[in-house]
This record gives sequence, structure tokens and C-alpha cells, in this order.
Amino acid sequence: MRIFHELHPGTVVTLEVVREAPFGYFLSDGESDVLLHRLEMKGEVEIGQKVEVYLYQDKMGRLAATMSIPTIQQGTYGWAKVENVKHNLGAFVDIGISKGILVTKDDLPKFKEIWPQPDDLLYITVKEDEHGRLFGRLATEEVIQGLMKPAPAKLHQTEIQGRVYRLLKTGTFLITEEGYRCFIHESERREEPRLGQLVTGRVIMVKDDGTLNVSLLPKKLDKMDQDSNIIFTYLELHHGAMPYGDKSDPDEIQQKFKMSKASFKRALGRLMKEGKIEQKEGWTYLKRK
Repeated sequence: MRIFHELHPGTVVTLEVVREAPFGYFLSDGESDVLLHRLEMKGEVEIGQKVEVYLYQDKMGRLAATMSIPTIQQGTYGWAKVENVKHNLGAFVDIGISKGILVTKDDLPKFKEIWPQPDDLLYITVKEDEHGRLFGRLATEEVIQGLMKPAPAKLHQTEIQGRVYRLLKTGTFLITEEGYRCFIHESERREEPRLGQLVTGRVIMVKDDGTLNVSLLPKKLDKMDQDSNIIFTYLELHHGAMPYGDKSDPDEIQQKFKMSKASFKRALGRLMKEGKIEQKEGWTYLKRK
């Protein structure tokens, strides 16, 4: 059972400066002492002064103090920048203190390809485990709903930016800076965005509840141009021939070209109409001039 007067990580306390040390000053609540390193000071302090500090465990696991008070604490949420990622541990984020806080791999997606990367942002709070270690914990959907604001109907077909906060098999959830909640169905993206990524898409529906459906694909005419370029480039990089055509398996097309079978066929049709390709026995070839 925790002794409530005991100093412990993740709390903001006011302590008295009791003595100087080679690397800083020791602070005390009258029963326990903690080091305030000179690098963690804001301005000068002196013996007998009362200072407000945030407590955390340093890299050696020792209790330490900083005068940099993070806005993200236990019970509060905020956007934290990813500093680095270690695949055996998780993602370390910056909450405003000198030590990165770990969002463990158990709180991240199953597939590492969609883990956050440095400079991505995660919406988190801070939790303390039974050993006094601080961890970042992703916000739940209920917490995100507290940020939400209904989007106006005029956003239909406009460009919008949002930060990925939740990933499901069926699609991706974003929250915009304005607080608009967005959903990207798996059919409306070529690749799955990673957690914490800032993505730009096009609003394809403003729903009655004020949430948005968003597409990461270009409009249909532009998309056909883009698909045709993808296929043409693939052929150029593969000596002008590929074992894919009208009869190819849809899953194989999706995996290889990141497009639906219908889009693939439309793009093939355009390239054939333009006289750039031809098909023979299930293969597609560039037409050489």
C-alpha cells in the first residue's frame, strides 16, 4: 500500500530547497529528499526557497525533479511528439521533460508497419505502474469524443487534414485540429496510414451527426490518370512486360498495385486506347514504337 506522504513519480509538488549538491540541489518535503539537477532548473534557486516541480524517474530509475511542468499528466491528455521507436519496446514520446515517456508496444498496432514514426503525434495521458514508472497511454474513443465538434455541411468535397488516432481493419479514424472526427474506409485509401500520422484527404460525406467520411484517393478522373501512370511505370521498370491483365486475381492486383480490380481494368483500358500497351495470353506488354 502506498504511503500517501511519500514522494512518487507523475506528481506536481512544492518542495523546499534544503542543500546544494555537485549537480544541483536537493529538495525535501520534510521526510524525503529528491535531486533537482541543474539542467532541470529554470533560473536560480537558493536554500530555503519553495519550488514547484514535477517528479519522474530518471534513466537510472531514481526519483528526480524538474521545474518543467508538463501539460500531459495523470488525468490530463494532450498531443505528444514521438521521439524514437524501438520495436522491442514501443514509441518514446516527449511530454515536456528531459526523459522520453514510453508508449508500450502493447498499446500500439499489431503490425509494426503502421506504428508511429519520429515527429508523429499521439494523443495520450500518463499512467504510473506499480514500480513507479511512467508510461504513455493512448486516449480512448470516449476521450476523443470530448474533443469532437460537428463539421459544417459546406466541407463536402473540400480538402482536410487530420491526425490518425485509431486504426481498425475496416478503416482509419482521424481527428482534425478543429475537432472534426473523420473516417477513412479501407476502400478509400491505397495504403493504411500509420498511427499518429498527419494525413490530407478529401471530404466525401458530411454525416448527420457532424462526422466526416474522407477519401485519400483522388477524384475519379484524376485517379484514372494516376492508376494508368502506376501501371505504365511498372511496365517500364519490368522490361515492358508483366503477368497481369484483365483476368488477374483482384487480391493480387490490390497487393501489387494498391488499387481495385475495377480501377486496374479502367486504367488498362485507357492505356490500350492510347496505344501504349497490348495484352496477350494473360500478359500485358508495352507497345514499342
